[in-house]
Amino acid sequence: MQLYNKLSAKERAALIEKAGKRRITLSFYKYHQIENTSLFRDHLYLMWEKLEVLGRIYVASEGINAQLSVPSQNFNEFKINLDSVRFLKEIRLNVAVEQDDFSFLKLKVKIRKKIVADGLTENNFDLSNNGKHINASEFNSLTDDPNTLLVDMRNHYESEIGHFEGAILPDVDSFRESLPIIEKKFEEHKESKNIVMYCTGGIRCEKFSGFLLNEGFDNVFQLDGGIVTYGKDEEVRGEGYEGECYVFDERLSVSVNQTEGAKLVSKCRSCGVPSIRYRNCAWMPCNAQILLCEDCEERIGRYCDCRCKEVDLMSRSAVIGI
Repeated sequence: MQLYNKLSAKERAALIEKAGKRRITLSFYKYHQIENTSLFRDHLYLMWEKLEVLGRIYVASEGINAQLSVPSQNFNEFKINLDSVRFLKEIRLNVAVEQDDFSFLKLKVKIRKKIVADGLTENNFDLSNNGKHINASEFNSLTDDPNTLLVDMRNHYESEIGHFEGAILPDVDSFRESLPIIEKKFEEHKESKNIVMYCTGGIRCEKFSGFLLNEGFDNVFQLDGGIVTYGKDEEVRGEGYEGECYVFDERLSVSVNQTEGAKLVSKCRSCGVPSIRYRNCAWMPCNAQILLCEDCEERIGRYCDCRCKEVDLMSRSAVIGI
């Protein structure tokens, strides 16, 4: 019984190209108590491997978080498979605004402690009691209200390439870091302000909105389906979102604003030209994601700053005995 990948990413990419089949990139999540995560993980792998599903799926006792791609001709059977799982029946699927047949190159179904690392020692609140879900039009109306505080629940390297105008953008590297910062910032507005939050697909808002309600906040809202769904709304067409949306697959970023005048907001860290070209810092202990245009990478190397470059070059010199 095969419960792991036999092919490398390179081999899989070659097969996808040779097959010439269109693939659908999508995501979904669900908070639900799963008793036997190992059994559920194996069941998903066996079920989806047969359908040539590729992607990154996290399973935990609190639920499932999935980003994946499915051959278009297998989509109906994939949906039937999902509906066969009681708590996933008729679940909303966030289909990507932009499609890419190579968005995922392996099927990875992993067991984790949590489907999103939040830093909470335990979930001592009801995950089914969360903020009011609002659609794209409602989101725009509510964020135009001066009595509204809008917050981006993503990490700094995600919001750096795109965000909603006027949003609070926490300068954090992970979701777990943002929770105490945002809670403290909003403390004085528990009863007086509308707290509106958004993220890529909705999963982080689902957790944090429930947390805020448990902490006594009154008016908590979340963008239904996240930025991905907002960009697909035929009436709004992504208007109000500036730049690109960061995604956790081979594409790295996708367009959201489908209106005229949409522009990039992100810039090369070194020279400041408009850029959405992400690279990882060449100094491995750092490995930070940085925006770096091709010219600057060729000129200064793939480093986030001069300190990383100096340390990396020193360590390399020490290894070769210079």
